[in-house]
Amino acid sequence: MCEELGFEKLLGEEGFFAGLLGRTPAGAGRDPLYGPDLPVVLLTGGPGMGKGRLLRAVRDRFAAKVPVIHLDCASPVYADRADPEPGARSATTEALVEVARRLSTWQGTGGSFAFPRLFPGLAMIATGVTEGTPEAVATEAERYEGLAQKQRLRGLVTGDFWRGVLRGAIRNLLMTLYGQALDPYSAAVSNALLDALFQRLAPRGRAELERLYGAYPGAAGQPRIGLRILAADFRAGGEAREVAESFLFRALREDLEAAYASPSGWLRRVGRPAMLLDHAESPLGERLLRAVLTDRRAGQRDRVVIVGTARRPDGGAFLHGGLPPEEAAPPAEYRPADGAPPVWSRRTDEAADRAPLADGVVLLRMPLLTGDQLRRETVRRQQRAEPEGGTNRRRIDAAVARLSGGRPHTVIRLSAAAAAFRMPADANDRDILDAPLRLPGDDTPERPVADVLLRELILDQLPVRLPTEHRAQWLDLLSHLSVAHDTECADVLLRHHQSGHVHHLTAHHVSQLLTDTGWPACERHFIGDFGLRQLLVHQLYGLRPGGAAWYADHHLLRDHYAERAAGEPPDAQGDGSNGSIGGAGSDGAFRSLTAHRMNHHLVSGGADDVVSHLAATLPGRPGAWCADLLEIAQAPYPGGADARRERAQGLVGADGPPLRRTVDQLLHAVWLCEERTRPTGKETARTLAKLLDLLSIMDFEGAGRLSRTATDWSGLAENEQPLLRCTCTEQLRRRR
Repeated sequence: MCEELGFEKLLGEEGFFAGLLGRTPAGAGRDPLYGPDLPVVLLTGGPGMGKGRLLRAVRDRFAAKVPVIHLDCASPVYADRADPEPGARSATTEALVEVARRLSTWQGTGGSFAFPRLFPGLAMIATGVTEGTPEAVATEAERYEGLAQKQRLRGLVTGDFWRGVLRGAIRNLLMTLYGQALDPYSAAVSNALLDALFQRLAPRGRAELERLYGAYPGAAGQPRIGLRILAADFRAGGEAREVAESFLFRALREDLEAAYASPSGWLRRVGRPAMLLDHAESPLGERLLRAVLTDRRAGQRDRVVIVGTARRPDGGAFLHGGLPPEEAAPPAEYRPADGAPPVWSRRTDEAADRAPLADGVVLLRMPLLTGDQLRRETVRRQQRAEPEGGTNRRRIDAAVARLSGGRPHTVIRLSAAAAAFRMPADANDRDILDAPLRLPGDDTPERPVADVLLRELILDQLPVRLPTEHRAQWLDLLSHLSVAHDTECADVLLRHHQSGHVHHLTAHHVSQLLTDTGWPACERHFIGDFGLRQLLVHQLYGLRPGGAAWYADHHLLRDHYAERAAGEPPDAQGDGSNGSIGGAGSDGAFRSLTAHRMNHHLVSGGADDVVSHLAATLPGRPGAWCADLLEIAQAPYPGGADARRERAQGLVGADGPPLRRTVDQLLHAVWLCEERTRPTGKETARTLAKLLDLLSIMDFEGAGRLSRTATDWSGLAENEQPLLRCTCTEQLRRRR
């Protein structure tokens, strides 16, 4: 995998991250962006957009020149480390300790870092160990002793914060209590630990602890009281523990700030230190982001660059103070294609201290690959000559572009799988999903690239808030929902496929979970990302032999809308002739219940019935009829042989009068255009124009109005543009 594919401008000598870190990858200084008040930068984009890949590339490019720490906030390692002592450790504190330990051994310009401000807080929460005895507390506190100061001699640390702390000094002082009958968490243990800490402080260190821990909520300027309350809050758990964890994160950042702001640091250190938080939408990541954003909103300043990932396009619901999306003020955002980073400054009015956390954020919109970048990636991976003069490569380029939508990870996987793949002459783009792929460094057998993508884009990136009881069926539910258009038909499918389960997800729940995961929405398709929908369609068709699961879902929806339409008077269904949305409960995906029913009937084997319906409803309403035709034909084609092109060209015999035969051909031509998984081009454009022109000279009311439609539709088809536009087809069109 090319780690920097699509990110070259962001990572370059004049790129965004060089400005953010104040130093280029080559080591030259840069005028820093945003300071001294720094925003948190969130990389936004759903699965496959390369957020984690970009963070790794930033680390690899810059970590030799400035201190850059990469944390995977979704890793279970931090919770696993905290598990043996849940009263004295948490996933958050273990992550902070990891950051401090890595920086304490950093060998770049200016040397390693020490954390004398963080150390007392960590030592105090050690009093929450399970046994609570002096020996147990000493053992726990000694985990952090090496963070207090830089090592000068073996076993000895010196400096101006502590008076020559010897390893074992805390144990020696605590062991004066050894043998006493003390209850767990006895005040005597805490007092002895505080004495051990404060007796070793130099005047500067004492002043710093008074300033920092004296500011802990409820401490009233007394650092000993602040440390005791911090330890008590940590043991209490819940929101109180989050306050304590947030304060420890502040102490770590203050240690880093002091290392730069001191006279020696000002002379020796360059750029800015950085924490890169991958999977920051996880509970651990959200706690870290909330902590730093809250501190900075309250006026705390430090030069630590915080870059996190966010699946949701708004950066995360927690940033907006509970406001619904339509009322929340969007954060500042940066799109790399726009050129210069945005100007950013924090609010300064009277309500600034109550502003939503989004006020402290800059969103970096992860870039999709351009058409040129995509083509270069597919060409780079081709493994053999092109006897057809490049025809196969161009067909693969088109298939990868449509199925990926420009998502870098999907492009990389499909391009690798297609390196030696030959596209059949009239292939559907989804055929490429069966191409075999072996991942680099993986000893397992080759797998279809579809299986790899389903694992990496869905199963490995489950929604953070997906209830545990639904995790095993999440992929299965999404596969069935690939045939749904709106919330009503999604709920029909969900009720059917969750029957027998105690807990049910509704369409609203699933829609929210998809949004939280970063998948876009579309007004005409419940699964709003075109590439994801095609991947799930492919999965659904293969669930049972002969596409039985596919057909069953469409039959279920066809029958549902047939019953709905039969239970309403004709005027309640609406024919869309006045442009209104028809059908009770319709949410905009279709103009009428009948069109919705016909859509599912078409793709489940009822093409002849749909032709009869269209032929009967055309006279007198050509405008509304064309809208119905487009809605009915906006559907994927099932697997197996595809005779639509031949049927559109009249090469397959059809019964009935000229009007019906022409409508039959036109339906299949439009279906080819609307499915968006095959090239259309000039041939299909000519077919559309010919058929609509034939209808325009037939003897029925309004026929002549179809002549203009022939011009419009053929022009769109010739340029591979959708006839019926929606959010996901517009996105696909812009990727060309």
